[in-house]
Amino acid sequence: MSIDIERLNARAAEIAATESAVLLERTHASLHWYERALHSMPMGVGSSFQQGDPYPIYLTHGHGSRVWDVDGHEYVDTHGGFGCMVIGHAHPKVAEAIARAATHGTHFAAPTPQTVELAEEICDRYEMEQLRFCNSGTEATMNAIRIARAHTGRDHIVKIEGSYHGHHDTVMFSVVPGADVLGGRDQPATTPMSLGIPKWLADYTHVVPFNDLSVLSNLLDERGGEIACLILEPVMMNIGIALPEPGYLQGLKDLLHRHGCVLIYDEVKTGTAIARGGAGDRFGVRPDLTCVAKATFGGTPGAAFGGVADIMQTIERGAAQQGTFNGNPLVAAAALATLRDVLTPDAYVRLAELGTRLATGCRHAIESCGIPAHTVDLGAKGCVSYRPEPLRNYRDFLDTNVAIYAASYPWMVNRGIFMTPGDEEQWTLSVQHSDADVDRYIEAFSDLCSELTR
Repeated sequence: MSIDIERLNARAAEIAATESAVLLERTHASLHWYERALHSMPMGVGSSFQQGDPYPIYLTHGHGSRVWDVDGHEYVDTHGGFGCMVIGHAHPKVAEAIARAATHGTHFAAPTPQTVELAEEICDRYEMEQLRFCNSGTEATMNAIRIARAHTGRDHIVKIEGSYHGHHDTVMFSVVPGADVLGGRDQPATTPMSLGIPKWLADYTHVVPFNDLSVLSNLLDERGGEIACLILEPVMMNIGIALPEPGYLQGLKDLLHRHGCVLIYDEVKTGTAIARGGAGDRFGVRPDLTCVAKATFGGTPGAAFGGVADIMQTIERGAAQQGTFNGNPLVAAAALATLRDVLTPDAYVRLAELGTRLATGCRHAIESCGIPAHTVDLGAKGCVSYRPEPLRNYRDFLDTNVAIYAASYPWMVNRGIFMTPGDEEQWTLSVQHSDADVDRYIEAFSDLCSELTR
C-alpha cells in the first residue's frame, strides 16, 4: 500500500498538537511537582534522561504491570524503568526478599554469603568465570574498559557509532550525533555528547558502524597494537532495536582476537531481558567480558561485569576496582530472588508469548494502514520503529520518521499506556503483564494508525 508521506506527516503533526494539549491538561499535578523540583534539581529531575517536553510525568507508585501518576491516572507500564522491570512492580517474592534482608542490616561494606551466591548465579547464566559487582551500568562499562586496558597494556578503545554505554568520559562520544557531525561512513567522527569532556580523549576513542566489519578491520590493521578493546551492545538499543546480522558477532570476536583486543558486551539492556543468559545466550557468541545491570538486579541499583578469569585477575595484579556499595545486601537479596524465583525458564516462555503477541498486533496495524514502520520482537523487549526496513545501524535510525513518534507518545499516554519518552527507546514487558495489558496497547496503537491515515 503506497502512502502520501507529506500528508501522513501533516496528519501526525495535527494529532501531536491535539494530544499534547490533552496530556498537559490532565497532568496539572505533574506540572506542580516539576515547578517545585526546578528549585532543587536542574531540569526538575534526578537524571537528564528523565526530563520531558515540557515536563515529565511524576509517578507515585507501581504494582504488577501498572503505574500511577501524581494526578491519579493509572497506566499499563511499558516503560519498565528504562528496561529494568522485567519482574514487574512490587513483585511479592522480590519485595519479601528485600524486606527480610533489611531486617538483618542494609549495608556492611563487607562480603556476605549472599554476595557469593549471587556471583555464582550470574556467572552460571552468562558463562562467566569470574565477576565483580558495582552499582550501575555506567560503573560496569567503566570498570570493564579499565580492566581491558590494564590486561592489554593499551590505551585506545573502539565503540559503535550511536551507542550509549553510560556517562563516563571515555564512552561519551558518538552517542546521538546529528547528521552534520557524523563524519564519513568509513571513518565516523568521534563527537562528544556532553560539555566537560576533555578534548584529548577523542584521540583515544574510535568509532565504527554496527553490523559492519570492514571499517573495524581497516582500523585494526592500522592501529590494532594500540587498541585494548571494543565495547558494544550485541543488540543495538540506543536506536530502537537493531539486531546483529548473522555472522557479525562471531566475525567481530575473531577479528578482535586476531589483533589481541578484548571484546566487551554491554548487556545492561539486553541481559536477562531477552534470554536467561542475555544476548550471549540468545545468539551463541560469548564475549571476553560482559556488563550487566537493570533487569538482572530486579529494579535495584546493582550491576556487575565479568568474564574470562585471566582478564578479571588483572584486578589482582593492580587494576583498581572498588566501591562502598558493591554487593550491597539489599541489592543481592533482590537479585537472587529475581534470578532464582521469578525469571525462571517458564517465565521466559511467557515473556516470549507476550512479546510476540504485542509485536504481531502492532505489525498488523502498520500493514493494514500502510504506515512506514516495522516491529522488532525480542520477548520482553521490542519496539516499533518508524522506518519500513529494519535498522542495521545508527545512520539508518536517522531516517526514521520523528513526526509519527511525536504523535504516538501523547496518544498512547492519554490512553493509559506509559511509554519511554524517546523515539530511540523500546517497550519492556514483565512477567506480571497479561494478555489484556498487551491487547490494550495494540488497540490504542491500532486506533492511532487508523487516525494517521483517515
